[in-house]
Amino acid sequence: VTKHRARVVCTTERSGVEMGRTDDSPRQSIALGAHKTKSKEFYDIVRHIGECKNKSDEDSIMRREVMMLRTVLTGPKLEKAKLKEYLIRLMYVEMLGHDAAFGYIHAVKATNESDVSLKRVGYLATSAFLDENHELIILIVNTVQQDLKSDNYLVVCAALTTICRLVNEETIPAVLPQVTELLNHPQMHVRKKAVMALHKFHLKSPSSVSHLHGKFRQMLCDKDPSVMSAALCALHDLTISDPGPQKNLVPSFVSILKQVVEHRLPKSYDYHRVPAPFIQIRLLKILAALGAADQKAATEMYSVLSAVLKKGDNQSSIGNAIVYECVRTAASIYPSPVLLEHCAGVVSRFVKSSNNNLKYAGLDALSCIVNINPNYATEHQMAVVDCLTDPDESLRKKTLDLLYRMTKSNNVEVIVDKMMDFLRDATDHHLREETATRIGELAERYAPSTQWFINTMNVLFEVGGDVVKQSTAHNLMALIAEGSGEDANDATLRRSAVAAYLGLTSKPRIPRVLFEVILWVVGEYGTLSGQSPQALMDTLCTAVEAQPEGDAVQAQAMTACAKLAVAGGGQLSEKATKLVNRNLNSRSIDRQQRAYEITALLRENPALVAAALPQDASCEDLEVNPALPALDAYVNKAFAEGASAYLQPSERSTGLREAGGGGLSHEVAGSLRFDAYDAPAPDRGIAATPAAPSGGMRLSSTGGTWGEPAGRSAPPTTAPRFEPPQAPEDDRTQLASALFSGVGAPPPPQVPRAPPPPAPRSDMDLLMGLDAPTPTAAAPPPSPPTDLLAGLSVGEGSAPAPANFSLDALYGGAPAQTGAGGFDLLGGGSVGMVGGHAMMPQGAGASASPKPGQSGGAMNGGTPKSANKKKDPFADLLG
Repeated sequence: VTKHRARVVCTTERSGVEMGRTDDSPRQSIALGAHKTKSKEFYDIVRHIGECKNKSDEDSIMRREVMMLRTVLTGPKLEKAKLKEYLIRLMYVEMLGHDAAFGYIHAVKATNESDVSLKRVGYLATSAFLDENHELIILIVNTVQQDLKSDNYLVVCAALTTICRLVNEETIPAVLPQVTELLNHPQMHVRKKAVMALHKFHLKSPSSVSHLHGKFRQMLCDKDPSVMSAALCALHDLTISDPGPQKNLVPSFVSILKQVVEHRLPKSYDYHRVPAPFIQIRLLKILAALGAADQKAATEMYSVLSAVLKKGDNQSSIGNAIVYECVRTAASIYPSPVLLEHCAGVVSRFVKSSNNNLKYAGLDALSCIVNINPNYATEHQMAVVDCLTDPDESLRKKTLDLLYRMTKSNNVEVIVDKMMDFLRDATDHHLREETATRIGELAERYAPSTQWFINTMNVLFEVGGDVVKQSTAHNLMALIAEGSGEDANDATLRRSAVAAYLGLTSKPRIPRVLFEVILWVVGEYGTLSGQSPQALMDTLCTAVEAQPEGDAVQAQAMTACAKLAVAGGGQLSEKATKLVNRNLNSRSIDRQQRAYEITALLRENPALVAAALPQDASCEDLEVNPALPALDAYVNKAFAEGASAYLQPSERSTGLREAGGGGLSHEVAGSLRFDAYDAPAPDRGIAATPAAPSGGMRLSSTGGTWGEPAGRSAPPTTAPRFEPPQAPEDDRTQLASALFSGVGAPPPPQVPRAPPPPAPRSDMDLLMGLDAPTPTAAAPPPSPPTDLLAGLSVGEGSAPAPANFSLDALYGGAPAQTGAGGFDLLGGGSVGMVGGHAMMPQGAGASASPKPGQSGGAMNGGTPKSANKKKDPFADLLG
């Protein structure tokens, strides 16, 4: 790496000299001057760094170089002829990780030199050394302002490049008028860099150039393609942030893209025989943002997108990049079946390629198309199946992303099984977490039966328990608690869940999330298994002692044992008693308090214990009285002792406002008094406020089954399960049929049944938000949010867009025929339009703060003569 850096700097230095060797005499003098500044020491330092074999050798060379440069630059006699070389060597020191702060001021001073070569190196070094918040930035603002008005366009370009690197929000108004004037400069390089500087201003402070957005539209009509390309970058950012004001530019962008595809630009813009590929990609991204959910705008794009697909499909890497971006654009705009069919055909070459990079791009592009119509993935089903077994982990993940978008109720079992296999082999934590979340979402949304959902969640907890979210466990517990509304089916479901979870307690390691689910299910419905409560309590306590996560769930285990004790006559088993007694002295406040509460509660009347720990009551409504009448005696006693009445937060703020004019009220807590105290008044007592009416607040909800929104009737407990096609040719064909069976085909009909009455939902359901959408009944779309920025106007974006453009007038083609109101976008006919735009006044945006060195104000009046007379020091003491 060190040798490579040395070669880069040498090559850069040589290229700078060679670029100056032209017939122009000033450039020749610059080149000769640059050549003379290179000394033998310069080449030696480059050679020695390249020959270093380790970091310590390089550091020793750099330390000697730093000492030499510090001595030379701080000396009284500094030769300006060698200053350029010293600055380059300082950049070497900074690049290799050493401190060169002692030379920053010399780089800033070099920007004020009259020698063009030294000035450009000074600007380069300043850009490399400083950042936009450095304290020396203020010293180059004046220099930049003067150089922006220079007659030498090389100096102007160097100043503009430095502005893009070092400008900040405070210095933008100082240079904005000069940069705006340079948009009319005769040199195309200056105009291009001026557009780039305005674009940088927009990224740093959008409000500072909001009135200049129309300038980007005007520079889109520049006669030089490089200036037009710079304007496209700025318009792309404006379009991404707010597509509305740029909608009328759709014909302009389509016309530019069409002319680029037809090779209207010079040959110098071709890359591997592809005309201006980066301009094409930028235009495609702009069209994707403008054509989204806009049928009128998208209709104008269809023909040019088809042309881009045909021209770009040339087997080269850059052609593949254009095709990929074109497919993403076609999937983003208002869909066209013909165009999407064309895109699916082009993507098939990517998916069937032997190159994994092309396969990855093809799967990503196919995912975009599948979001619109899953039928386009059916012909690639065998290629997708092959990608599932590819050794490349990133390729398998992208394949699962595609299958995730294709999942329906018909193929959810096969896809979830494949995701489980991927989760077992994955090692990256974030990848495992994302996969586990997607498995939970698909199981909740498309599960064919409740039993399958519970079994899938159990496997998910076992395989990826360390990355499963807590909400997934809550949803599972809520599903078991709510059931389907049919007592027989619910009892069977809970009995099978208890049997499955009791079997899991014997495993050597159980994830904490799954352990919490086991404790809750066994504590609520353990008696359905047929075992005695004492045996169930011993099983849970044994699992808590044996599992590594046992200490973390001891609180849940004590609650489960207490519920089982209620079912067994109010007596804890021997192991459960030891567990509770051990936590009486626990350092955990929660576990200690819970142990004391359980111990005290089990000594009470069995009826009271049963009311406090009810069985299967998690879905019952809770009656809450917000008046809390049980506290009336305590409140009245406090009032009798002189306590103040409780004030609502709104009443407190009102009291503060009312007390602001005539002194603060003594009832406002936390306030300070600055007025005199009132005379003491006799204590008359405070009347007790009447208690609020005992109106019950009912925390109720409408119960439902898993997979249905609240308030809807429960679907049948079981749905027709998917059956793979019979007589498969081989395993791959059978897997492909299972994966893609639901794509493009309606789900199997289900037998309609009368919906059961809605079961009440519990507060647990309110907290967990178990309201997963069903695959057959979609919720109505939400109303669009109010556009608070609809009335704002961005810059000069309301100007009508040109509709016709031609590059023939510039680059030797036949002149294009323009219709009424059209103009030549990149041809000579746009010069008058560019030159006619309004310029910003010189004083616009200038700061009104005083200059450095000036006083911020002047003292009015003079010192009175009486103030100069001597005063008796004892006059004040003696009166």
